Amino acid sequence: MKFNIIGRKYTVKDNVREYIEKKLSKLDKFFKDEPTARVVLGTIKDNDYIEAQINAGGMIFRAEVTDKEILAAIDKIVDVIERQIRKNKTRLAKRIREGSLSDSELISGGKYVEEDNNTEFEIVKRKRFSLKPMDAEEAILQMNLLGHSFFVFKNVETNEMNVVYKRKDGKYALIESVE
Repeated sequence: MKFNIIGRKYTVKDNVREYIEKKLSKLDKFFKDEPTARVVLGTIKDNDYIEAQINAGGMIFRAEVTDKEILAAIDKIVDVIERQIRKNKTRLAKRIREGSLSDSELISGGKYVEEDNNTEFEIVKRKRFSLKPMDAEEAILQMNLLGHSFFVFKNVETNEMNVVYKRKDGKYALIESVE
């Protein structure tokens, strides 16, 4: 596993760096190719803060933990990410076996109408990422793992950019572009 360990208002000592590498390296057994781990350490009020993101095979596993002791936070974050990995693998296997999500459940009909407001919008953050070809079910799993309400992906069937999102009624919808 490749590591990128960052300290924000926090000095990362060698023993903490070694402990992070030792603990997160135990997750290597779940991945075929070599994953990359981005770990951010910091302090919020009187607690230590750790945020870890593991990218492997196009999948992203992410967790945040705060604790009084940084070593305890590291142990907790490894448990959280391991749980996410196991949950993702069992969900994928179950969905592939059962074919439990049909296209009719994913597609939401309707038209998008843009409102004419003279309001200015300020973009406060930009993100860039590569789009991994996947099907809608895999995109929904990835969205749920990240804890987001929507997910942008490249549809493996149509080779087009699509968006899946969770509706207020708890169902999922798929946005496809039409020319």
